[in-house]
Amino acid sequence: MEEDNTISPENYIANVPKDYQRFLDDILQIAVDDNASDVHISANHYPTLRVSGRLVALQKKGLVTPEDARGVTDIMMNDIQKEKFNKNYEVDFSYSYKNLARFRVNVFIQRGEIACAMRLIPRNISTLEELGMPSVLYNFCESNQGFVLVTGPTGQGKSTTLAALINQINKNRFCNIITIEDPIEYIFESDRAIINQREIGHDVLSFSSALKSVFRQDPDVIMVGEMRDPETISMAITAAETGHLVFSTLHTNSASQTINRIIDSFPAAQQSQIRAQLSSSLKGVISQRLVPRIRGGLTVAYEIMIANAATSNLIRESKIHELEIVIETSGEEGMISLNKSLYNLIKKGEISIKSALSYSSSPNELRRMIR
Repeated sequence: MEEDNTISPENYIANVPKDYQRFLDDILQIAVDDNASDVHISANHYPTLRVSGRLVALQKKGLVTPEDARGVTDIMMNDIQKEKFNKNYEVDFSYSYKNLARFRVNVFIQRGEIACAMRLIPRNISTLEELGMPSVLYNFCESNQGFVLVTGPTGQGKSTTLAALINQINKNRFCNIITIEDPIEYIFESDRAIINQREIGHDVLSFSSALKSVFRQDPDVIMVGEMRDPETISMAITAAETGHLVFSTLHTNSASQTINRIIDSFPAAQQSQIRAQLSSSLKGVISQRLVPRIRGGLTVAYEIMIANAATSNLIRESKIHELEIVIETSGEEGMISLNKSLYNLIKKGEISIKSALSYSSSPNELRRMIR
């Protein structure tokens, strides 16, 4: 009888008699020491770190075998996470390494074998100044209600900026903050504020169900880790309209794209209402990129749109394409375009022209600024 080599889902996670804890700890210690942003463990590859945006293979650790990948992921997951993984073939969770760092982990299947990607979350929450973000963003933290969005592609520091804003409120306002995250990333220590952090799949079933119940929890500030569906977006906007300060993220590249993404996620019959709600509740949009420094490491470039009468009217009247003009001409209010931010970094000698052009959404316009 021919042997069946198919791996059934329940056998993806297996206890392998090898010291995978030490193997994992060694890799994570290197990641912390080298200030890596990500760790990748995948069968038939070397353990790999992302440092300053570049992948670095840890060849001295040897190639990861399928058994290694299973063993490493097994020690990171609890029984609930293993059950979810065996059911869905992937799972998200957070993992703490000693008292040095936490990681946001995604375990998944590739070509029938286990792999995982781990995003390093520093223990300490940086201030906006330490992140290289302008202090004008602190104005968002002083609002009693409204909607603030931090946007950008994956891995561009959105969660870190969001944590800086929430922690600023925590240190300066007597209020009740509820966060809804998947998974919980930064751990906040209550200062002046009360902070309750809820994790999807552990403390609550979904973003939408958490938002349905949040109004009964007496929040002043709500942080929604990510808006993934129209129901979550609608409820977040409603929360901002009804006396709450709401922060969230989207994987969009600019303020105008963010507004379009929100509106286009709803049926045509609802879009007029959403535009009206958004125009009255939106406080601002921060879009950011992490750009390689000439001297090594990464620095942040950003676009900032602060809601004023002009931006609100453009959103309400569906003239989203004109938002860029308002941003470019409203520097005195703290607004700045991504190209202007990149140009400033070039002038300071922080980044190269080549890097700036590769991160610009309008490189031809940036070239004209540089001349």
